[in-house]
Amino acid sequence: MDSGSAAITFATEFQTKARNRLTTAFRPILSIPHLLLVDSFTNLVSGVLGALAGVCALLSWFAILFTGKHPRGLWDLGAMFVRWHARASAYMALLRDEYPPFGDGAYPFNVSVEYPEGARDRLSVGLRLLYVLPHIVVLLALLVVWLATTVIAWFAILFTGRYPEGLYGFGVGVLRWLVRVEAYALLLRDEYPPFSLGE
Repeated sequence: MDSGSAAITFATEFQTKARNRLTTAFRPILSIPHLLLVDSFTNLVSGVLGALAGVCALLSWFAILFTGKHPRGLWDLGAMFVRWHARASAYMALLRDEYPPFGDGAYPFNVSVEYPEGARDRLSVGLRLLYVLPHIVVLLALLVVWLATTVIAWFAILFTGRYPEGLYGFGVGVLRWLVRVEAYALLLRDEYPPFSLGE
């Protein structure tokens, strides 16, 4: 299923049936390398690469305010982090059974972020932390619910080999929202993200 706008697009393949019970049982252990590098499923920006993306966003903040342009190298690193974080989160949250690649690579949950051409919205960039706060408040509540539904799904997969479809759709929606806000918070795009789980 494809979704999103021209600026941020998602390519998602739903995987609710015939799930791998063994890798599901050990998912927290199997996820440790990705947790250390990009974290997943719990925070907007954390892990080693997440901390680096945060520093790049801070440097980009100054660059955009003074020049109106986002340095391409800093933008590329932030975009790679968002893609990697989305794939790792999909794996950690049991949305996919395939182990995600380290860095960029093909995966059944992919995110594409388009580099912003032209002058950036300096006011939006300057006030980005303030603008993103309402999303963070809502996302914190959604992430708590998502964690609970993932625990339910973990048991469902272990006992039935299936991820309940309603919970699966909710998880994909929260991850979609998280990715849009993360891209906005890291200054990759200036469009204000919608308050929506939908496409």
